[in-house]
Amino acid sequence: MEEKVTDNQPATGPPEERVAPFHYNARGQQCFTWTLTDCDITDPVQLRIGPDLILPVIFIPGVMGSNLKSVPERIGQDSRQVWTLDYGFAGLRTPLASQWVAKDAGFRQTTLHPDRVEVDDQGGVPNVPWGMVQENQQMLPAERKAALMKRYRERGWGEVGQASYERFLIWLEHVLNSPTVPRHQNYALELNDQHWEDPQAAYRRLKPGVDVFMPGLNGMDRIDDDTEGVKPLTTDDLLAGVRFNMPVHAFGYNWLASNADSARRLKQRIETLLEQYGKRCKQVLLVTHSMGGLIARMCATLPGMETAICGIVHGVMPTNGAPVAYRRCKVGMRDESFGASLVIGSNGQEVTAVFAQSPGALQLLPTTRYAPGWLKLLRENQSRALSAMPALDQCPYDSIYLERHRWWGLVKEEWLAPEGGTAIEWTLYERAIEFAREFHAELNTYFHPNTYVLYGSDAKFPSFETIRWNIRPGLRSPGTVRAPAPIESLITARHTDVQHRGRAIVRVGPHSALGRASVKFVGDTSTPHDPGPRIYSDWELHCGMQDGVGDGTVPTSSGRAPIDQVERGEVREQLKMQGFDHEGPFHDERVQLVTLQWVLKIAAQAKKPS
Repeated sequence: MEEKVTDNQPATGPPEERVAPFHYNARGQQCFTWTLTDCDITDPVQLRIGPDLILPVIFIPGVMGSNLKSVPERIGQDSRQVWTLDYGFAGLRTPLASQWVAKDAGFRQTTLHPDRVEVDDQGGVPNVPWGMVQENQQMLPAERKAALMKRYRERGWGEVGQASYERFLIWLEHVLNSPTVPRHQNYALELNDQHWEDPQAAYRRLKPGVDVFMPGLNGMDRIDDDTEGVKPLTTDDLLAGVRFNMPVHAFGYNWLASNADSARRLKQRIETLLEQYGKRCKQVLLVTHSMGGLIARMCATLPGMETAICGIVHGVMPTNGAPVAYRRCKVGMRDESFGASLVIGSNGQEVTAVFAQSPGALQLLPTTRYAPGWLKLLRENQSRALSAMPALDQCPYDSIYLERHRWWGLVKEEWLAPEGGTAIEWTLYERAIEFAREFHAELNTYFHPNTYVLYGSDAKFPSFETIRWNIRPGLRSPGTVRAPAPIESLITARHTDVQHRGRAIVRVGPHSALGRASVKFVGDTSTPHDPGPRIYSDWELHCGMQDGVGDGTVPTSSGRAPIDQVERGEVREQLKMQGFDHEGPFHDERVQLVTLQWVLKIAAQAKKPS
């Protein structure tokens, strides 16, 4: 007989599954919330218990990727934002642009001084739950949002550029710690007996010793002759990794100060997290972008840190430095990227004003391990260099960075004292260069014993493998009968012999501004365009554009250097990749998948707290 269900008669059947909501406290412990029900409601409530052990993942951004604020000059004075990479209107970086557009060299020098700024942890953070950052259902809606933002700030997310890194941090937190999506769903685990002990069981268990493949990653063809792609994980790796919750933290740092100082601060942060999470946490895992990799490597050399760090994933690290750092100090960024130059500095004076007083920036210059001869003087239409520095028996610090008189030295001394700024004495600049030399020497070829590296090598993002000053005959004034200075004299020409206004053209020899050039295009009915005076000189030195491949900033030779320098097998895998520029690797889906694969591989090797 069929039973009918009426409006006043409840349907029979199994009770609806009830799961207690939960959130995590600052120590990574699950806290369940449930309201007591009437005594006649007896169906069970599930408390879904996640992993008890903690393996924090700390993301370390690249240069200029951390928010900075001013250090108060007196007690009671408020700090002000100096460098903030929050989302602005329509997702653009309008706050940063508004801070720095049209600021002259003097203002930049005074404001962006390593001793006058510190990390600002009040940058933008999410206000919605992700991963282990879950809502406390017992709070009112407004309180929940405030509590979520507080937890992200406790994780350090407000210290790093929201516009640059928030999307990646959210993604990583989700794939590692989602309360509803297990990590193995990122892999193509077949529903047959290949991966599972019993495919029909309600709670399937993985078989040990079987390779698992991530769609879109491990099926990847060979990237180049230097790599076989990313090696697959095994089911053993997944089984070992699920022991841990992996809360994603971020570490912002003063990128104007020495990276050695930042490494010591990172050590303090790691020790704080180990203490915060208590006995359930024994190690941390680091993911780095660009210069953040140098900080992580130096941190691992400090007492106790090689053991406290279970592994490092490096993205687009300038292992041996980058010649573009020299070029920007000489001619600015205007001809590389007009938009970026408005913020970073459009000419040599604006960049030098900050660069020369900032040990962290100077530590991005090519090291002694960079291929010699990267600074070239080339005759017009000839590939053979008139001069190439540093020579095999020279170091770049003495021969280029501390060269005080020759025009091709890194710094033009008069630019150390811009109008409206606070003059830098040459001795202070020398000290900053010595910090760079010492940092490079101490770091040398050290890598953490469990290191994974990816770098960019893409012709779509050309980079400066070398800096080339191309020699061309200057514009001689009419009626000049005097022979130009010998071309060989350009090597020894001094600052006083050249006209250099921080742009990509340096003029050598007697020069004068006579007459004005007038340009009018065919069919143009407007008034003629006046580009300025015609400048006469014996020779013109034009700073060439990119001559190699890479990611737009770090050339391939520096990006791939770890695998060449390893002596004890510390670099477990290294991958050459394409499709992104230096700033955006972690926005690229394949880079994200590679990072996830390596993070899980490192987690499988992490030490389990006793």
